[in-house]
Amino acid sequence: METINLRKGLLALSPLVVFLALYLLLSLVENDFYAVPITVAFLLSSVYSILILRGRKLDERIRIFSKGAAQGDLLMMIWIFILAGAFASTAKAIGSIQATVDFCLILLPPKLLLASMFLASCLISLSVGTSVGTIASLVPITTGIAQETGAPLPVMVAAVVGGAFFGDNLSFISDTTIVATKTQGCRMSDKFRTNIRIALPAALVVLVLYIVTGMHTTAPDVTRHIDWLLVLPYVLVLVTALCGINVMAVLTLGILSTCLIGLLGADYNFFHWLGAMGDGIMGMSELIIVTLMAAGMVGVIRHLGGIDFLLQRLTSSISGSRGAELTIAALAVFTDLCTANNTIAILTVGPLAREITVKYRLSPRRSASLLDTFSCFAQGIIPYGAQLLIASGLASINPIEIIPHLYYPMLLGLCALVSILRKH
Repeated sequence: METINLRKGLLALSPLVVFLALYLLLSLVENDFYAVPITVAFLLSSVYSILILRGRKLDERIRIFSKGAAQGDLLMMIWIFILAGAFASTAKAIGSIQATVDFCLILLPPKLLLASMFLASCLISLSVGTSVGTIASLVPITTGIAQETGAPLPVMVAAVVGGAFFGDNLSFISDTTIVATKTQGCRMSDKFRTNIRIALPAALVVLVLYIVTGMHTTAPDVTRHIDWLLVLPYVLVLVTALCGINVMAVLTLGILSTCLIGLLGADYNFFHWLGAMGDGIMGMSELIIVTLMAAGMVGVIRHLGGIDFLLQRLTSSISGSRGAELTIAALAVFTDLCTANNTIAILTVGPLAREITVKYRLSPRRSASLLDTFSCFAQGIIPYGAQLLIASGLASINPIEIIPHLYYPMLLGLCALVSILRKH
């Protein structure tokens, strides 16, 4: 790996700084998180990233940017966004979301709604191994519950997002778990036992917090007649997801079920269903645009050596096993901030973390746990990650509004840090 000097490394990372300055700092100065649209912030930082690709023709610069935006995993994510938008819109059009919300209000005590949504998200994501799929399934229901009860929408959405990261961090079929264990050379069961000691205390504390804060939640009595047939699309989605079926297949089945059930109603026809599906897909357009521009910008950062610069700087002064573990944690966090994808972050730093593990005689299951946990922590608090983008898109709120209420990812990172400091 070529040694990258400080000036070149900082220049490579500067597009990310430009984005954060435009989006976060200006919003804080204006005290309005809608003052700077996230699409505009990414457009300007993307243009900046193309400009700093010096010594190349414009066509070549754009090709480098476009290559970053054309990753296979990213395009798979965009398909999920499209299907999630279509399902949420068609489910709303036939009344499925309202029926499911009414069912939840009848089934669950109002004071436990917040805690129940967090717990449901934990269990579903643990079963399906995907945070994005869990969020796509639960956020529309959570949004409806918040509207019915008057509960703060960002808090309710944050509970679902936090629970989704719990399962994503621990599930045996999660891509982050698979990548972390493969790169570190340990068994999934060993990594799970190490991870659960960090994740479970954080989850229990957050669950108690949601129970306490939910004591002030009240819900109106549901007097509307519930058409139980309308609940079936969400039952189908959740059951098929729990069976381990691919999230895109799950959402496709959900969309088809809304068509079949909707056609049984007197005031709904095939063209209404097509229109609702089109509206849902268009509703995801901002999310898709942001995702593509973010990936292109990350591609430029990687091409200029920004990721390699981080790896070199963070590993240059390791001393002792505690320093080794802190370095692995920092590698996972900073790489995730630059890639906005925890799986890619683990893949990127995994081989280097393995070298550190061998050199400083760390346990492979420990390094796998640290990689997964700290990448989930970072992914859980960045406004441009897929999880917060899809959650904010489905709930029609700004991702920055959700971040202050993401208690689980924050506490997960804190618990992981304490486990490093206390162990040595």
